[in-house]
Amino acid sequence: MDVVIRNANLADGRRGVDIAIAAGRIAAVGAALPVRGGREIDAAGDLVTAPFVDAHFHMDATLSYGLPRVNQSGTLLEGIALWGELKPQLTQDALIARALQYCDWAVARGLLAIRSHVDICDDRLLAVEALLEVKRRVAPYLDLQLVAFPQDGLLRSPSALANLKRAIGMGVEVVGGIPHFERTMADGAESVRILCEFAAERGLRVDMHCDESDDPMSRHIETLAYHSNRLGLHGRVTGSHLTSMHSMDNYYVSKLLPLIREAGVAAVANPLINITLQGRHDTYPKRRGMTRVPELLAAGVDVAFGHDCVMDPWYSLGSGDMLEVAQMGLHVAQMTGQQAMLDCFAAVTTTPARILGLDGYGVAVGCHADLVLLDAADPVEAIRLRAARRLVLRRGEVVSAAPRAAATLSLPGRPAQVDFRLRRAD
Repeated sequence: MDVVIRNANLADGRRGVDIAIAAGRIAAVGAALPVRGGREIDAAGDLVTAPFVDAHFHMDATLSYGLPRVNQSGTLLEGIALWGELKPQLTQDALIARALQYCDWAVARGLLAIRSHVDICDDRLLAVEALLEVKRRVAPYLDLQLVAFPQDGLLRSPSALANLKRAIGMGVEVVGGIPHFERTMADGAESVRILCEFAAERGLRVDMHCDESDDPMSRHIETLAYHSNRLGLHGRVTGSHLTSMHSMDNYYVSKLLPLIREAGVAAVANPLINITLQGRHDTYPKRRGMTRVPELLAAGVDVAFGHDCVMDPWYSLGSGDMLEVAQMGLHVAQMTGQQAMLDCFAAVTTTPARILGLDGYGVAVGCHADLVLLDAADPVEAIRLRAARRLVLRRGEVVSAAPRAAATLSLPGRPAQVDFRLRRAD
């Protein structure tokens, strides 16, 4: 065996488990495995998990905070206006440099798979070309899945549909949309139809920004579920944000949830951003804005959490830490029950991996040896402490290491600093 990890705890509750790795894959999982590895790692009762997965991000905008100016109001609309001002100034080299820096951050935090939306409304498709190059360079370390995202609206932007098709032809894998940003509700519904039919024709996945609004009458998720069901796209469609559901009346939601489940549509909430951008027009009581995560889960819908933004026109904070995302989601959704907290951990690991269709993901024989050793005994403690990543393995190779925190971190405290150097294939 190349590597054997000893005495690990797993997210499913198993303790004292050994994990044997050979040729980049998990060869055996069990107690006291009678094998030796070229490298032996003592987990010492800490949690070993499959890597973190971010189901919703904007890598073309990341780390652009302050360009061309700072979002003074912190609102969604000023962020969109800022991005419009920045787009003409973008260069491919700058886009690549910022994205690569973020990928360094991500790998250091055990985040080894990201679905990133990329704006295709710039006719130059600079961001598409840049992120395809980033995808190539980071492939040995991180799975980057790209969504063709018509930021300015598929029908509202004259060249958006043609650009989206060009982006797919260049290698972008997922069809995106933003129906609530079209000029009318009817245009929004029409954009959903067009995009779903295009995805069905090409055999592609769909991930739409959907109903990112406080307006309870923004109901494009219903249309998305309808077309997913009509076209047989079950398991390939995701509605991201869905914040209007927070404001909908309960009777309508009681009808909507079974439709989403029947259509096999997944949901992605973005706790850090939804709680920041929604409810801005409220005085008090003020709406939280995040979609109905516990209710979606109870209805049998896959729900993942996304980071969405890091230091960009919409959000001046963030560091690529999916445990921070899980912690915010746990609090906003009041998911403090024992199973609910485990669901929040799943929302940044196994559930988004399923939504993205990641091959060989997990801690089981035959899976890729992509693993994170956390300085915590279980998923709940990992969220509570935002635990240091002791080791990050990609295909059985250690790509990041950090020291264990002090013993006092069995109580809440400050995580250790990460020591990380990523060697990319340029």
